Amino acid sequence: MDFSGARIIITGGLGFIGSNLAVRLVEAGADVTLVDSLIPEYGGNLWNIEPIKERVRVNISDVRDEHSMKYLIQGQDYLFNLAGQTSHIDSMNNPYPDLEINAKAQLSILEACRKHNPSVKLVFASTRQLYGAPQYLPVDEKHPLAPVDVNGINKMAGEWYHLVYNNVYGIRSSVLRLTNTYGPGMRVKDARQTFLGVWIRNIITGEPLLVFGDGRQIRDFNYVDDVVEAMLLTAFSEEADGEIFNLGADDPINLKDAATLLVDVAGRGESRVVPFPADRKAIDIGDYYADYRKIRAKLSWTPKTGLREGFAKTLQFYEQNGRHYWGDRHE
Repeated sequence: MDFSGARIIITGGLGFIGSNLAVRLVEAGADVTLVDSLIPEYGGNLWNIEPIKERVRVNISDVRDEHSMKYLIQGQDYLFNLAGQTSHIDSMNNPYPDLEINAKAQLSILEACRKHNPSVKLVFASTRQLYGAPQYLPVDEKHPLAPVDVNGINKMAGEWYHLVYNNVYGIRSSVLRLTNTYGPGMRVKDARQTFLGVWIRNIITGEPLLVFGDGRQIRDFNYVDDVVEAMLLTAFSEEADGEIFNLGADDPINLKDAATLLVDVAGRGESRVVPFPADRKAIDIGDYYADYRKIRAKLSWTPKTGLREGFAKTLQFYEQNGRHYWGDRHE
């Protein structure tokens, strides 16, 4: 994959996955523009690009701003479309921003591509949440879609806009349905993006890890470097155009055991099994882990970072940089 000299725009570029992708692309010699609203609830953090801050352009803009996107998309070779409202709870408490960001804004972005840069290649970050409560495991791309929350419905609309524009207008687009992504740069001050971030923070600050329900819910996890690799492969491959791919892992684990493993890797801390909060119980999907054989077969992607190694790398990062992610409260 040669991205040297490629002009690349990343929406949500100051967020967790976007910033890790940016670092990888800058190191590969790409010309990178990051677009991020820096709305506090959505995870953007300037510290995420500290190692490359002099080597990227940053545009503080909201993907809901149609005029900005019309300008920014021009002349770009690739668009990694990662901006989104990711909190399932927030989508239920206030559904309208989720609709605007995860559905309407996606249509605006695609219209900007159609009118101003139809040759751009898009990679859209979607979510396992579209599947809802699995009817069978592991979940493959043919599994019925049955979102259990507003976020899942709007992300489903967002990904299908991309596929329609691929099929009708030839705007080359690919969709990745992500599972639980973790690693350096993830949001850790609350559970808006993932419960694992709160676990990482609590280990470091000496608070217990809270496992909801009975802790037997099975999940799969991807370390962020593996997710970035999948995005680059998808962007670079013509075989990926118009396709949907699950990401997944070879080591699914129940949440109680995941908490125990994190405590073991850290060498300190404790976990507690506690009752589900009512708002989270209502949209819990039970067990989930993905079948990722399609992307393995078409693009030769497999996750390379096991959970123990990934936990160790993530803990080390937040031991050194935690104050940039949860402020003065625990300094």
